[in-house]
Amino acid sequence: MAETDRISPWWRTARHADVRPFLTARSAITRAVRGWFDEQGFTEVETGILQVSPGNETHLHAPRTDLTRADGQRVSRYLRTSPEFACKKLLAAGESRIFELARVFRDRERGDLHLPEFTMLEWYRAEAGYDAVMADSIVIIAHAAQATGIGQFSFRGKMADPFAEPELLTVAAAFERFAGIDLLATIADGRGDRAALAATANARVRISDDDTWSDIFSKVLVEHVEPRLGQGRLTVLFEYPAPEAALARTKPSDPRVAERFEIYACGVELANGFGELTDAPEQRHRFTEAMDEKQRRYGERYPLDEDFLAAVGQMPQASGVALGFDRLVMLASGALRIDQVVWTPPAGEA
Repeated sequence: MAETDRISPWWRTARHADVRPFLTARSAITRAVRGWFDEQGFTEVETGILQVSPGNETHLHAPRTDLTRADGQRVSRYLRTSPEFACKKLLAAGESRIFELARVFRDRERGDLHLPEFTMLEWYRAEAGYDAVMADSIVIIAHAAQATGIGQFSFRGKMADPFAEPELLTVAAAFERFAGIDLLATIADGRGDRAALAATANARVRISDDDTWSDIFSKVLVEHVEPRLGQGRLTVLFEYPAPEAALARTKPSDPRVAERFEIYACGVELANGFGELTDAPEQRHRFTEAMDEKQRRYGERYPLDEDFLAAVGQMPQASGVALGFDRLVMLASGALRIDQVVWTPPAGEA
């Protein structure tokens, strides 16, 4: 191949010039976000990247490394998938309003919307319901759009006005509207009835014999619900079913659902928020189940962070959100792919 036919490294002047407008937009959004948090009385924190456990979700994968201590002992650590564990320890320590622009890592992820290393904006409010951080999220997304002067988000032919009143939609209502499925009828005692969901979803998605309730739920969500969200305006999808609660508490008035929400624009998931679970035994139970499933599927499991589980029991009531900062910059800058809005691409890529 002739030299002129080769793809230039990303650091070549012409290549960098092509994406510099997006990077300038990133800087403007970063300033706007930090300014808003400062006005609201939040403290910016910086938590450790190397962790005993990277997170305990079945389908999240983290890079692993070995460290050598001063005494020569070798210990395993993971690059975090989220700053969540560390931030919640700070809540237990007495912090009340914190945020972090955190570098996080995910194995097995790369595409127009995914990077193996990316920036997550995460924040927490002690003694606040999850409607408060839900409102924060809408304001932050609007601030990002204001910072760049963009009037409308667009992605793959879909449009969303970041300044319009958002659509509020429960997960159950979304499944009924877009897939004709009565989701809550397949949940009892906080657990999903796999047979019941399979019977009603088998005309909508392909179901394998080893698919769990959560697998079927995810297939319907990805194929029939998510592509319809955030069109014309933002969508706040809330009251996730209890089997998908993750680190959220269940709703006191309806234990079939959890205080969890996600925000979408142009079919793109931007944020995932919780009314935080403060029941340490319940959190341990959920993590153990998730790691058992990870072992079954992938032949691996991550350790539980005992320090985190102890902190959960000491946390005040709180709510928190994780927002994909690179995705927000992509939409607010008009970029087509997430790798256009990061200063350096993943190592080893051209």
